[in-house]
Amino acid sequence: MLKQIVKQNENAFDRALEAYHPELRAEDVGRVIEINGPIIQATGLANAFFEELVECRDGTLGIVASLMPRTTGIILLGKGHTLGAGMEIRRLERPVDVPVGQSLLGRVIDPTGKPMDNKGPMNHLARWPVERPAPEIMERAPVSAPLETGIKVIDTLIPIGKGQRQLILGDRQTGKTAIAVDTIINQRGKNVVCVYAAIGQRESAVAKVLQTLEAHDALSHTILVAAGCQDPPGLQYIAPYAACTIGEYFMNQGRDVLIVYDDLTRHARAYRELSLLLERPPGREAFPGDIFYVHSRLLERSTHLRAEKGNGSLTALPVIETEAQNLSAYIPTNLISITDGQIYLSPDFFAKGVLPAVDVGKSVSRVGGKAQPSAFHAITGSLRLSYSQFEELESFARFASRLDNTTKSALERGKRVRKLLEQPRFSPFSDFQQVTVMLALTQGFFDFIAMDKIEEAEALLALQVNNRLPEICRNIAKGACLTQEETDELLGFCRETLDPLTKGQPDGNPADPDPTD
Repeated sequence: MLKQIVKQNENAFDRALEAYHPELRAEDVGRVIEINGPIIQATGLANAFFEELVECRDGTLGIVASLMPRTTGIILLGKGHTLGAGMEIRRLERPVDVPVGQSLLGRVIDPTGKPMDNKGPMNHLARWPVERPAPEIMERAPVSAPLETGIKVIDTLIPIGKGQRQLILGDRQTGKTAIAVDTIINQRGKNVVCVYAAIGQRESAVAKVLQTLEAHDALSHTILVAAGCQDPPGLQYIAPYAACTIGEYFMNQGRDVLIVYDDLTRHARAYRELSLLLERPPGREAFPGDIFYVHSRLLERSTHLRAEKGNGSLTALPVIETEAQNLSAYIPTNLISITDGQIYLSPDFFAKGVLPAVDVGKSVSRVGGKAQPSAFHAITGSLRLSYSQFEELESFARFASRLDNTTKSALERGKRVRKLLEQPRFSPFSDFQQVTVMLALTQGFFDFIAMDKIEEAEALLALQVNNRLPEICRNIAKGACLTQEETDELLGFCRETLDPLTKGQPDGNPADPDPTD
């Protein structure tokens, strides 16, 4: 009986052994030999490749950033408080990636894809590498469609096109983030996906942006990728690339995407810290020599794809902080040369209460003019020149005791232009509202309205034009050029609406346009 039981057990063991097919997997495992803040040095990872993802025994992730003959430099993506010398570290044999998909809309995540908004996990998402090659030249189409910000001074004088890279720069606390957030809010209902990358900001600042988007019903089409100032510099370094990858997912589906990098100054500082700890030679202002390439390979991914590639677009609004209005510093000059234009915010205008504090003379859009709706061209073509002339005249008029009538007229027109270009936050203007107001301005309808009634007059035009002339408004929204008949109808509407507010004009008609206009 005992022999029979032993025989049965032996047979069962043999069957189990035959059924067992182990999947043996060889892993490259190294060991930590040095910890230097956000950088660790490891040995034993001879087969690791550049920017590969590795994992320490405590679960901390890192990026291979330096390949030396005997050691491997790794950038940590976590705090690494529990790391110690001799701890094992293994290769994951894949690059750094981030989840992409439709379910990311309305969520707040970190650059590795972890949710930060307490709304639960995100399942069934694909993962794409954060570093992806920019589209080939032959895959790109010209910038031809406008990206409407709803901000008058930008849409009329510094237009942005879908697929453009438009830099926003200025000193701290001049309204850079406000312009970016207002632009995101204005995309509500326009089938534009927005990605906001918060790099090195305080948690309170990110929470304020999130609260603003929720209050204006703009979170449903927006994704926030946040790497705060309290996060490791490794997370801050990959944050804009992760945000760009998320945007590219929607672009490849044929959708229009707006991405805000707020801001790349802090991104450059985080990369400088990592590079110095990796013992790379410093260059100008202690930044590494490849800082230009770090930003150019990011912004080159913004484009407008050809029709056969889906016709999607990725528009970038990188933000840069200047110091004491120094536009010739290293990082600002780098990014000015990479982007397709810049919007400069002046602290002097901000101090005077001119909001948004856009300095038109130092701002430019190199490709957006081709995407600007046709109705804008005929109306605002001379506005930029006349406004620049006004700023020059204003500076000289302070020292003049007597001014001729032409100069006085130009100064009065310029004051009204500046007043009409002011705009409070969260009050976007549609394209037909902007065309109506600017047409009335260039034709002199505001010249005989008191300065304290300019806002009231503007509000009347913006409020009534769609009700009175809906067909013309629809044509403007479609990008059609105004015919002479439509222009005459708009002029008649402006004259009728503004007549009760005019002053000092016997027949109630505006004066002839100023010759300097």
